[in-house]
Amino acid sequence: MGKIERIEVPAADRDRLETLVRDRNTPQKVVWRARIVLLTGEGLRATEVAARVGTSTLTVRRWRRRYAQAGVEGLLKDASRPPGRKPLTAAVIQRVLDMTLHEKPPRATHWSVRSMAAVTGLSHTSVQRIWHAHGLKPHLIKTFKLSTDKRFVEKVQDVVGLYLDPPDKALVLAVDEKSQIQALDRTQPGLPLKKGRLGTMTHDYKRHGTTTLFAALDVATGTVLGTCMKRHRHQEFLRFLRVIDRNTDKRLDLHLIVDNYATHKHPKVKAWLEKHPRFHLHFTPTSASWLNLVERFFALITQERIRRGAFTSVPALESAIIDYLEHHNADPRPFVWTAPASAILEKVARAKQALESQH
Repeated sequence: MGKIERIEVPAADRDRLETLVRDRNTPQKVVWRARIVLLTGEGLRATEVAARVGTSTLTVRRWRRRYAQAGVEGLLKDASRPPGRKPLTAAVIQRVLDMTLHEKPPRATHWSVRSMAAVTGLSHTSVQRIWHAHGLKPHLIKTFKLSTDKRFVEKVQDVVGLYLDPPDKALVLAVDEKSQIQALDRTQPGLPLKKGRLGTMTHDYKRHGTTTLFAALDVATGTVLGTCMKRHRHQEFLRFLRVIDRNTDKRLDLHLIVDNYATHKHPKVKAWLEKHPRFHLHFTPTSASWLNLVERFFALITQERIRRGAFTSVPALESAIIDYLEHHNADPRPFVWTAPASAILEKVARAKQALESQH
């Protein structure tokens, strides 16, 4: 006869194990572990216990040993397992970081997870985890340009001051032109959006001409006064100034934030402004159009109405733009400027310092 593999189960443990078996909320893996110990405590062989519980003899012996070593608590949780792969060493992680930040791959301008994995001998998922943990995204890049305007500080303080502390009895208008808006029509009809499929549009298009949107954003209310014209010379800008003059309260001064486009400084424009003293022009610094809030509206109309539109003619494009303006002005929401001039100037100073240290 085979040897009976029996373990001693104290009465307190037996009561607890039986409670676990009866309790419907006990996980099944804990139930059969408890049954293994109870049956073994009755003197049954490992093969008999395995047959009753529905598991292997090796499993019976494993949980019998676990109970002998850790008691009932040892049955309630799984033993910790060593990782399937050894964790990456600090030296390996540092090598990936140094190569990402200070080297470039052959025949490429930036690393991908697979090109880095091929050089370092790691898996692409390991490279991805390292980059994610350290906030590195080599596949992305941001564009920028530091202004070289000698009056940069003065102009930033002037424009931001209008946003954060506008003058009394005056309107602050962010004014600019969105030029060369193309009336593009697709060469074939696209498929509509449906469940499990994106909407489609052809990659090529037909050009039907261009238009220019002149817009004046009321910084306080978010309403936009706009009109479309064929060109954007000083003549058109003067026409738009007259539109602004006709459509605003004559008792209010008008502070217009504009960029450094030559049209805005044309002698005829200056002459017209001298005859209309309630108009005051405030210029953004060179290469700093981001300072003009109307650019945010231009981004909005491009994203929501123009980029994915199909226009068979310039009048169709202009009609869509005017329709968008009407809907926008029916429920306007202002773009709120929050950054003080000091914070902007500090950030620019840090950028200049970083560029000078690199070159």
